[in-house]
Amino acid sequence: MADIHIADFYKDAARILIQLYNQFPRPTLLFVEDIAGPDTPDDFGLHSERHQACLATMLWLAKAGYIHYESLVRQEALDQATLTQRGFTLLASRLPIVDVPGLTPPDEESLHGDQPAPEIATQTNGANLLRQVLQYGSSMAIEQVMLTLLHQSRHHL
Repeated sequence: MADIHIADFYKDAARILIQLYNQFPRPTLLFVEDIAGPDTPDDFGLHSERHQACLATMLWLAKAGYIHYESLVRQEALDQATLTQRGFTLLASRLPIVDVPGLTPPDEESLHGDQPAPEIATQTNGANLLRQVLQYGSSMAIEQVMLTLLHQSRHHL
C-alpha cells in the first residue's frame, strides 16, 4: 500500500520551502490553500484531512527548525513566516546533483516556443533542485530530493 500521506508531506514541504525562499528574507503570510489547494470546511468548520496535513507539515517544518513564524492564523495560514538560517542554508547551499529517478525534463517538442529543454547541471543549489523536481518530477523523485536535502542539512549543523 502506498503511503500517500508521506508523498503529500514531501510535496507540501518542498512547496513551502520554495515559497519562503522566493520571498526571503521578507516575512510573508503563508496560506495552507496556496500549498495544498482549495478547501471547504464542513458544516462544523473542520477542514479536510488534506488541509490539516498540509498545516501539520508547516508546523513540523517550524518545529524542526527550517521555518519560523510569528503566529497561526486560525488553521488557515502562518503569519510572518520566513526561512530560518537552517532553512535558508538548506536551499542556498551548492550541492552535487544526484541521479533522480522519475525526474524527466521535457523534450524539445513538449516545450512552447523556441526554448531548449533545460540542461541538468552537475551542481546546483537546493532551491533549484526542488524547483526542477516539483516541475518535472514524480512523487518518488520529490521524495528522494527532499530526503537528500534533509539528510544534507543534518550534517551541516
